[in-house]
Amino acid sequence: MKQIGLTIIIVIVLSISSNIAKAQEDGNKIKLSGELLTDQRFLLEDPNDWAWNENRLTLKLNKKITGNSKFYSEVWLRNIGLPGINSSADLYNKGIVDSYNLEVREAYVQLFGFLTKNLDVKIGRQRITWGTADKLNPTDNLNPYDLEDVLDFGRHRGSDAISLDYYFNSEFSLQGVYVPFFQPANMPVGTFANALTPSMELPQGMTLMGFTDQINMPQYNLAESSTAGVKFKGFAAGLDFSLSYVWGRDGMPIGTYNTFIPVDAMGGININSQLSFYRTHIFGTDMAGSIGGVGVWAEAAAFLPENEVVMTNNLSAMYPMSPVPVTQDTVMLKKETYVKFILGADYNFANGAYLNFQYMHGFMNERGTDNLNDYFFVRLEKKFFEDKLKIAPVGGGFIISDWNDVGNNYALVYIPEISYMATDNAEITLSAALFNGKGDNMFATMKDYNMMMFMLKYSF
Repeated sequence: MKQIGLTIIIVIVLSISSNIAKAQEDGNKIKLSGELLTDQRFLLEDPNDWAWNENRLTLKLNKKITGNSKFYSEVWLRNIGLPGINSSADLYNKGIVDSYNLEVREAYVQLFGFLTKNLDVKIGRQRITWGTADKLNPTDNLNPYDLEDVLDFGRHRGSDAISLDYYFNSEFSLQGVYVPFFQPANMPVGTFANALTPSMELPQGMTLMGFTDQINMPQYNLAESSTAGVKFKGFAAGLDFSLSYVWGRDGMPIGTYNTFIPVDAMGGININSQLSFYRTHIFGTDMAGSIGGVGVWAEAAAFLPENEVVMTNNLSAMYPMSPVPVTQDTVMLKKETYVKFILGADYNFANGAYLNFQYMHGFMNERGTDNLNDYFFVRLEKKFFEDKLKIAPVGGGFIISDWNDVGNNYALVYIPEISYMATDNAEITLSAALFNGKGDNMFATMKDYNMMMFMLKYSF
């Protein structure tokens, strides 16, 4: 059935492409664009396991229907991952032998001058981008994170939403967004599958033999699954700025109830964990501009959980003779405000070099005042041969988890890169990702996954 579905999709896409090409020849305002990407990575450590295989076709359709409306869509059709063949039966399933998927990233209609000339409305699946920093945006919380590839910082999925923009004048506007359905973040896959999995500490004498979990999704109704946001945007004193507020849920689940079950007399246990998505209020602000030819930006978000998040450990099965249930409660997140922020600057030198620097406090998966790490990101690149060749000898970041013991709580990420524009629309990139560090920061845990990466992008 999946193969039949893919065939139908390809036929539809080819039919649409043919009609679009004809419409473009006829002068209609229809645009079909896209990108073909191949992304291949292998580990540097012997035996050089393949770490990533992705071949992606992106199709974008943009049509101005009338003078006051337009349609836009973006679809990914791709092959990703390596064959997960475990038995001869899998060889009869082409979806396992050569897996593929189809993803509708965006598909919406935008109406200009809706009800009043100053109001625009956008309805459908859409990517609502908030924040001024480079890829890493603490205020960008309306769309769920797409963490499939942890090296693709800042990627989000689209959300089914209604977005309204009211323009007071050319410098000030107000945006309101309503997202009726909660969508959690999707976690890393392949080599990066455990990058965001927190380590589990057990009481002395216990050994984990098995682990299962259950996700408690919010009910799909107006009260439980909705997300809403409002943003005031303006321009003053040469700077773009905004103030925003989001009422939503954290898209990454947090453990709230664990059941401990003994399996032997030697301290072996199984754990069943329940995870939930808690409500939070997010107050944001950002600015961006230029000072003396240097681009500068700043962005901050204050997170206030709606309720205290408590994790309960149920140990009753380990103490069957106890007359009352044996439980232990641990506060995972207090009902208090914690702030994530980022500061950055970039500069284009006269010789064609480009420098970008950012300092960030609090990564996307970190919560609570005492659990926010410090990140320093830098990239230096230089173009040659009429911008056809680009070399980035410096790229990556330095992370500190504990300033009182930096030597045992740090991570270093080094990603040098060289790219070549073979034609005006074909770019070939060769890079490496090298990790080192100590402690439990996510990048320190990836020190065994140093890799080489090859990427080809062809735009049309």
